[in-house]
Amino acid sequence: MKTIIQGGTIVNEGKAFVGDIVIEGEKIIETHPQPLPAGRGESFIDATGCYVLPGVIDSHVHFREPGLTEKADIESESRAAAAGGVTTFFDMPNTNPQTTTLEALEQKFELASRKSHVNYSFFFGATNDNTSLFPQLDIHRIPGIKLFMGSSTGNMLVDRDEALQRIFGETPLPLMAHCEDTAIINQNMLSFKERFGDDPPVWAHQLIRSEEACLASTLKAIELAVRYQARLHVAHVSTREELELFSPLTSHFTPLTSHLSPLITAEATVGHLLFSTVDYQRLGTRIKVNPAIKSVIDQEALRQGLTDGRISTIGTDHAPHLLSQKDGGCARAASGMPSIQFALPAMLSLVDEGVLTIERLVELMAHNPARIFEVRNRGFLRPGYQADITIVRPHAPWTVSQDMIESKCKWSPFEGQQFQWRVEKTLCNGHLVYENETLRHKNEDEKFGQAVTFR
Repeated sequence: MKTIIQGGTIVNEGKAFVGDIVIEGEKIIETHPQPLPAGRGESFIDATGCYVLPGVIDSHVHFREPGLTEKADIESESRAAAAGGVTTFFDMPNTNPQTTTLEALEQKFELASRKSHVNYSFFFGATNDNTSLFPQLDIHRIPGIKLFMGSSTGNMLVDRDEALQRIFGETPLPLMAHCEDTAIINQNMLSFKERFGDDPPVWAHQLIRSEEACLASTLKAIELAVRYQARLHVAHVSTREELELFSPLTSHFTPLTSHLSPLITAEATVGHLLFSTVDYQRLGTRIKVNPAIKSVIDQEALRQGLTDGRISTIGTDHAPHLLSQKDGGCARAASGMPSIQFALPAMLSLVDEGVLTIERLVELMAHNPARIFEVRNRGFLRPGYQADITIVRPHAPWTVSQDMIESKCKWSPFEGQQFQWRVEKTLCNGHLVYENETLRHKNEDEKFGQAVTFR
């Protein structure tokens, strides 16, 4: 059966044009810059007045399953993804058990095959002593290896130099690295506890997980990647100083351009792009994340990096916690926030502000994740590719309220915020999974998501 998406503004590979997309089964079979004659398809989706985008690939999420399902699970968070126009997610390994064994990795795939509303894959987690497992990983099933070069939620810190050298030297896959220097953080925390007691106030979080801590660790990761010619994607870059490591003007490392370095790339997250330290007073620990939300100066540098080639992808670092787990300050409150459902409308607000174009947004949220992690047949609106498609409507104001939140934790730092763009429809593998604020699925036990393949 054929479906034609008619009359929308198609945004794909640097171009935006009014046209139609023809879908047959799970795949795109044609794209046309002019409307097709009537009567060519068996069903139609009217996209007049809307923008038709490749489905978002969120390469950085924490869906918490297995083991932490009081916060979130694959079903609830993939539901939130579909509602946010995200058709593919790559989940991180700091679950319980941690995804650092082949058995734990298989468990996640089995869970997702039954529970995910959208497409999925899982990073394998590096530890100080599991590099012997790397040759056994199926490079066609997973996007890469996640490396925590700083202690964060789940405590998967890799801190031994010999282990880091083995990881960078022996991985056959892209490394996605969380870069913060734990020694610097620990010393800063000790100093602030001496001043403020056992749980310093949340405004100090960005001084404890400081710019210095981020820069030192990111510099070390880049030096290792250059030494071993490893592919490195630095997660959630949060400071202006880190961005300078990726600048063609100041870096002796491989510079990032619009064509992408084959070795070293950087991610910015929605939280670091939308919030700054001025928001701690309003939102408190709701925006407590690792690495910390930084200054307005850092935020502005990250936004500039979206268009000058230093930032290659936008991820969410979607990391739900129960609100009760966000009580406290720097030491006690959990780090992480949910964001996947509202990430695309939030980033489209930056398009309205002139921070970046919608064509560049599609590069950062769909095309580049597919390129960097070598995703097969997704991330673009091309004939022969899977029909993962998001339809968004501009000039359609709405306000985030708790009752619309799909994430299991049932809160969002965006509550009360008005957006001008609305996700109207999400198609995953040619199936309409979300439409007009309603999730659609085959039946209670069968979902539309598929395991992603690579390379």
